[in-house]
Amino acid sequence: MTPFPPVIEEAARALVTACRARSITLATAESCTGGLIGAAITEIAGSSDVFDRGFITYSNAAKQDLLDVPMALIEQYGAVSEPVARAMAEGALHHSRADIAVSVTGIAGPGGGSAVKPVGLVWFGLACRGATTKCIQREFGDIGRAAVRMETVAQALALLMPDDRG
Repeated sequence: MTPFPPVIEEAARALVTACRARSITLATAESCTGGLIGAAITEIAGSSDVFDRGFITYSNAAKQDLLDVPMALIEQYGAVSEPVARAMAEGALHHSRADIAVSVTGIAGPGGGSAVKPVGLVWFGLACRGATTKCIQREFGDIGRAAVRMETVAQALALLMPDDRG
């Protein structure tokens, strides 16, 4: 039995199927989810055909060491920011053999939020070989740590779903 809600399992299964059909490989760079995106993907049998690797970069030092995120970027914008999400996704792509990489950095709570960066704020980066990296922000609200993390996983799986990118 999967540890993920059915909607997450269904999204992961659809992602693996779509990527396998198009010979697309994936990588993840995770902070606030602590590896849950990669875990959801690898929960699906046959995911080894599409999942290259995942980077769990919870600390700022890990972001710098594993993904080459400049510490100056983190100091200027904060770990939960568009520039850091972009650098994480691009770093994951650079340090993998994947075609597409997703990154997540956010504030799952219950603490750590502020008026500018509230609990439930998550930045996503999506880097694809040969394309401009895209970033989006979601504010899930103070819905509880587990819920913020599951919503983040669901959004990341949706972002990874191949479309006209190839």
